[in-house]
Amino acid sequence: MSNVLPHSLFSDFDIDLFKSGKHYRLYEKLGAHPIEVDGKKGTYFAVWAPSAKAVSVIGDFNHWDGDQHPLNVRWDQSGIWEGFIPGVDIGSLYKYKIWSHNNDVVTEKADPFGRYCEQPPKTASVVWNGEYAWKDSDWMANRENHNALDKPYSVYEVHLGSWKKKNGWEFMTYLELADDLVDYVHDMGFTHVEFMPIMEYPFDPSWGYQLTGYFAPTSRFGKPEDFKVLVDIFHQKGIGVILDWVPSHFPEDAHGLGFFDGSNLYEHPDRRRGYHPDWKSLIFNYGRNEVRAFLISNAIFWLDQYHVDGLRVDAVASMLYLDYSREDGEWEPNMYGNNENLEAMSFLREMNQEVYGNFKGVQTIAEESTAFTGVSKPVHFGGLGFGMKWMMGWMHDTLEFFKKEPVYRSYDLNDITFSMTYAFTENFMLPFSHDEVVYGKKSLLYRMPGDEWQRFANLRMLYGYMFTHPGANLLFMGGEFGQSSEWDFENSLDWHLTQYDFHSGIQKTIRDLNQLYKTEPALFEKQFSQEGFQWVEYNDAENAVISYLRKGNNPEDTLLVVCNFTPVPRNNYRVGVPKSKTMKLLFNSDSTNYSGSGIGKKSAKPTAKEWNGQDQSITLNLPPLGVVVYK
Repeated sequence: MSNVLPHSLFSDFDIDLFKSGKHYRLYEKLGAHPIEVDGKKGTYFAVWAPSAKAVSVIGDFNHWDGDQHPLNVRWDQSGIWEGFIPGVDIGSLYKYKIWSHNNDVVTEKADPFGRYCEQPPKTASVVWNGEYAWKDSDWMANRENHNALDKPYSVYEVHLGSWKKKNGWEFMTYLELADDLVDYVHDMGFTHVEFMPIMEYPFDPSWGYQLTGYFAPTSRFGKPEDFKVLVDIFHQKGIGVILDWVPSHFPEDAHGLGFFDGSNLYEHPDRRRGYHPDWKSLIFNYGRNEVRAFLISNAIFWLDQYHVDGLRVDAVASMLYLDYSREDGEWEPNMYGNNENLEAMSFLREMNQEVYGNFKGVQTIAEESTAFTGVSKPVHFGGLGFGMKWMMGWMHDTLEFFKKEPVYRSYDLNDITFSMTYAFTENFMLPFSHDEVVYGKKSLLYRMPGDEWQRFANLRMLYGYMFTHPGANLLFMGGEFGQSSEWDFENSLDWHLTQYDFHSGIQKTIRDLNQLYKTEPALFEKQFSQEGFQWVEYNDAENAVISYLRKGNNPEDTLLVVCNFTPVPRNNYRVGVPKSKTMKLLFNSDSTNYSGSGIGKKSAKPTAKEWNGQDQSITLNLPPLGVVVYK
């Protein structure tokens, strides 16, 4: 005999919104919700399974017996099964047992809207409410002033499982990270932290990019409210939090979303559009209303319930193109005969409109590697509506240039200057991410040529060039102190290296560059505008030197940046400058404070000699493999 009582959190209006794909807070309705009905405490369950002929809740409260707690299917053709089970409380383990009309398939599934999961390799969902008293009201009230596109945006990308280990092998908890990681990011001067996916995932080697619990922070590091503490403490320290979000694909694990009710419910039924050959994973059906509502509700959930400040959307290119990683004959053109996934484009536009329409001071950031136009343009201008886009071309060209022996750089200066031909076609973020330090690519330090001194000088120069190039910045953990080895998700970063002068010099370089970026308006006020940049000299191939101006709203804030890409000091090197009384050195990547050689003038007085199209000029002693910034 069933204990399920007829009760529903759904109104007719909710159902209409759900069917039309316009219900963007489904997490308030679907899933497991501890409530009280007729004086009895228990949990209301609701799950979408339209191809099911029966659905039961199984758990530790009924010995995982599918006969004890069947759910009722709604009469409105929504495909939603629901019911109230008294006595089921917070902390109870559960799954849905689903009998399908499709060949009598029986599956046991975790809750797609589960707020908390058992720690992998266990796979059950946990009844939870995650109540938490936030203390970040000052940050939330002023977030627009931190997160706007004309404010500093320097991001530290973190994989929580390998940033630092306890006892050499144990994960740090969310609460431990709220002490250690927050203080470190604050000390280093980053404005934001970005977490590689923290939504529940079963397989550590996926780094979190194969999600099974879209609404649950992974239990590897603690409880959901512990993760809220981590976000809260970051906010109290004035640091924004960005989450990696993966709406592009999901794994085929038996307890996950795949073949959920015995049918292709969440995934596209055509394998040419519903299966990703590279990642051996399933692709969402972006044309299905209820799936769009699931994904947009998920984006809203993290902004609403966890106060996050932005979403970095993974693998956008794989969503936009029907032929992504497919050979001829393995994909089908759209209605216009081309390779664009119109349904995915429509979904991304709708998601961005809802995010920006509902939350002030947030950003969405696209990891998109192609020349697709308008990724970071507003939807009403025909764009996809993202706030920013990763500048993958800049990253590739820059690393290719820097790995060359300096003697050859004169011939390839175009590799380093080419980015300015398209730098303002999107709102670009410059990424040196986790993807650049794995799979045999080497660490950033060991991509640099030369002896030990030159490697570190090149890396300091790379960072100086990065922070003075237009756009926001992102650096993966370990890069800020010159991690020697490739990133290994199973082990901690090599923190012992920071005791050595060259490595601590890199750390000081990043700390000072973050400070420079945050305090000099010329580096952020017009970072996405052509008005914020002007070449002084981009064609001095003989010396392998480039120079440029960065500009803010006030002409007096203008900065001069000069880069010497060779290990040869350039004494009395003349550079054209705007009219000014004196030029003061703000940053020198060759400073002895960073274990450099200390070459460079602390100030220079311009003369009336015209140069580089400027009315005045100065002469500088350019350090070897160095970047200098003057104001």
